[in-house]
Amino acid sequence: MSRRVNIVLVHGAWADGSSWSAVIERLQADGFTVTAPQFPESSLAADVARLRQVLARQDGPTIVAGHSYGGQIITALGTDAPNVVGLVYVAAFGLDEGESIGQLLAQAPPGPALAHLDVDEQGFAWLPEEDFVNHFAADVDPVKARVMHAVQQPLAWSAVEEVMGVPAWRSHPSWFLVAHGDQAIPPEAQRQFAARMNATTVEVATNHVAMVSHPDDVLQLISTASRAVEPVG
Repeated sequence: MSRRVNIVLVHGAWADGSSWSAVIERLQADGFTVTAPQFPESSLAADVARLRQVLARQDGPTIVAGHSYGGQIITALGTDAPNVVGLVYVAAFGLDEGESIGQLLAQAPPGPALAHLDVDEQGFAWLPEEDFVNHFAADVDPVKARVMHAVQQPLAWSAVEEVMGVPAWRSHPSWFLVAHGDQAIPPEAQRQFAARMNATTVEVATNHVAMVSHPDDVLQLISTASRAVEPVG
């Protein structure tokens, strides 16, 4: 008999742990133990420290799933990823050693979701409501999207310049959901991330927040990953 692996869900910028709610409900119904903590997003180091704190509390093998900037967090675990047996990327950054999000964003004009970032005096970037509702969460009901905008977690913009060390995906099996209609992270960039990490990849006709608008597809990918790594006994 197989034992269910633990699942840790990592939110991205301009979101919080509640963005995973629909996925959490489905995972719990399937018998998984799930944790979706809040991340400070004040620096990459602080976010990785929070993830390590949560991983240390897991009582066995764990799959970590990251959305958007959450992919940066799970990648930055490097080779020191306690309890982690698999990585799932959902419309996420999957950088390689020596790369930064800033380098990637500088290669082309920003997508509509990031075209009008509001960086405050403390250096945190916020998304305006119009861009959030119409582009960041374009396939989410507008009423719900406005609630998501209200609880957005801003990102310290200095984090986009932090350079990746040895990525965790070099030593852990990976799965990737490419959001075909993403207006924040270009779908082609997502395909490139997935290809070089040799990830098991699915494409979904969704916008950036796939775990909100297409939770069943996200559930299916995490379940696929769990079946590949779950211990027998």
